[in-house]
Amino acid sequence: MKALRLGTRGSTLALTQSQLVADQLTAATGRPVELVRIVTRGDTSSAPVAQLGVGVFVSALRDALLADEIDFAVHSYKDLPTAEHPRLDIAAVPRREDPRDALVARDGRTLADLAPGSVIGTGAVRRIAQLRALGLELQVTPIRGNIDTRIARVLGPEADLDAVVLAHAGVARIGRTAEITETLDPMLMLPAPAQGALAVECRSADGDLVELLAALDHAPTRAAVMAERSLLATLEAGCAAPVAAYARLVRGGNPSSVPGDGHGEEMIHLRGAVFSPDGVRAIRLSRTGTPASAAEIGKALAAELLDAGADTLMGSTE
Repeated sequence: MKALRLGTRGSTLALTQSQLVADQLTAATGRPVELVRIVTRGDTSSAPVAQLGVGVFVSALRDALLADEIDFAVHSYKDLPTAEHPRLDIAAVPRREDPRDALVARDGRTLADLAPGSVIGTGAVRRIAQLRALGLELQVTPIRGNIDTRIARVLGPEADLDAVVLAHAGVARIGRTAEITETLDPMLMLPAPAQGALAVECRSADGDLVELLAALDHAPTRAAVMAERSLLATLEAGCAAPVAAYARLVRGGNPSSVPGDGHGEEMIHLRGAVFSPDGVRAIRLSRTGTPASAAEIGKALAAELLDAGADTLMGSTE
């Protein structure tokens, strides 16, 4: 049986995520899968992601798909542009890893333990704004690099930072959760839209492959991600904008309830926030609706954020 060609970036995290999907697909369908490494502009540039632009990590993979050099690709969903591609389909959204952010700090410290003036690194404008908003008098510096490189700046022999903030999902996928000193409560650090989720993409015209890949789809994850990304798209903000969103499936619209506990109808509770880059100003709102209306929930919450002045914050540096 001919192996399917799965396109992936060459970082440890990308290879790990792609191998995870490959193994799941083989287990579910019996089809063998081979990984094909693709270099993206985001991998070869040291510039901040905000300067490189939306889709910097995915365009080369999509080009390879359209050129029939690979059969499908695995992306970190939060890296994808929000606009649908006319010739490509998100055939599956596998079960989401923990979407929260995580702190890796020296001496096992939490955010509250960090002394004023401590230097904390992160690559996301969203995280920088929220760290500044906490009023902990931390020095926040933008950083790039893979997970191992970032952690080495805190725990390595040439460490130059007191802490870094990373996506918990990425740290977990490469097996380094033992170095996490605090998993950050979303009330302190609301995640990026689609953080922790993967997108399995193929050509729309490959109907048989679209159907095959659907075996990996996790409906609750797809609904949550759809709500979050619909909010982002309606705000017309890119993946590097100071926008956060976190959707959870709950029972009866109660965010503290647990799906599957048998109490009430399953609902999506979506929280969204927009920050000024300096963290001084923020607008935070939430909305609840049914999973079937996930996209509409995101659009409605985005409209409420815009009515509250969100568009004046996203590009603000004052």
